[in-house]
Amino acid sequence: MDVGSKATDYPLTETAAPQPVQQPPVQRQSWERDPAPKPASAPLSKHATHLYTVSYLIFFSFLGTLARLGLQALTFYSGAPVVTGVLWANVSGSLVMGFLSEDKNLFREEWGEPKAADTDAVTAAQNHKAVKKTIPLYIGLTTGFCGCCTSFSSFIRDVFLALANALPDPSLPSGTAIASRNGGYSFMALVGVILLTVSLSLSALIFGAHLALALARYTPTVPFAFTRRVCDRLVVVLAWGCWLGAVFLAIWPPDRHEGSEVWRGRAVFAVVFAPLGCLLRFYLSIYLNSRIPAFPLGTFTANIFGTVIEGVCYDLQHVSGLGAVVPAALTGCQVLQGVMDGFCGSATTISTWVAELNGLSRRRHAYVYGVTSVVVALGFLIVIMGSLLWTSGFDEPVCG
Repeated sequence: MDVGSKATDYPLTETAAPQPVQQPPVQRQSWERDPAPKPASAPLSKHATHLYTVSYLIFFSFLGTLARLGLQALTFYSGAPVVTGVLWANVSGSLVMGFLSEDKNLFREEWGEPKAADTDAVTAAQNHKAVKKTIPLYIGLTTGFCGCCTSFSSFIRDVFLALANALPDPSLPSGTAIASRNGGYSFMALVGVILLTVSLSLSALIFGAHLALALARYTPTVPFAFTRRVCDRLVVVLAWGCWLGAVFLAIWPPDRHEGSEVWRGRAVFAVVFAPLGCLLRFYLSIYLNSRIPAFPLGTFTANIFGTVIEGVCYDLQHVSGLGAVVPAALTGCQVLQGVMDGFCGSATTISTWVAELNGLSRRRHAYVYGVTSVVVALGFLIVIMGSLLWTSGFDEPVCG
């Protein structure tokens, strides 16, 4: 049925949420049927399954974090129609999440051959989801890549900066003062960032699900034997080796000049801290999401905690006179940036959040969960970041 554990071993909301597109119970074609669970080989031990799952999470947290940083760099330019750089990373990660949630072909061999009597779409979808959420590679792609490609903490940070009229504008030269505005316009900016991010991310999730249905005839199947014998074993070496290599690069950069300091600060430190945030969200989801079915407590806790750390690090980066007080200020600033981009960006997630909003059984629960998440996170940043901004102001960080 799976790779050595029961379907209840990893009750993650982000991998077990209802599919974005609910299909009516109609007769399916043979290529569309949900196969019945049937092991392709001897099941792995629970410890091996856990090792592979953690390794996939570590490896895909690297890829998701680098994808987010790359999309932010590509979409933050002079004259950009949207200046919240993390928006397009959130949209892209949500689209991939929707595709993986609805897809029934990539991991088809993991759950055996179809039953002739399996014509009930609802039952078939439940059986499919129960097996798919236990596959380490699937968990790595959804919880690891999609969760780390999207960032709830960066989204809330941009919401606060829009409210405070301090949102960076790529059209303005560095250090240029932003023109002041009244509180009404600031409130409109806050609402604009929230509506734009939430609506586009939800739309991307649903579009990804429809894309999976449209491409069902052409989506290939990952060979079960290849996954079990090659991918699962290879990812253990890649994940832990790459993480150790990133730590070495952060401590001993190969070329100590100005260019190396820039790429080290923007990428290496983020990769070092990304697995810690991803694993924190993973275990919080396991232990807390099932406590309150109408309110995913694990994802909520991870999003709020990561947002608080984001605000503290942002303050430390922008406090006046930091460069004159702290030795090796450039490295310290880069470490703080790595914590924000890596740990906070990976511990918080938009793709899982919108999947949960879309999948909660009652819309009232979705509104309560969504509004509470935004209001609580924004409230923390108003206290943490606002206390500095509205007293001494933000100073330009040493690392730019």
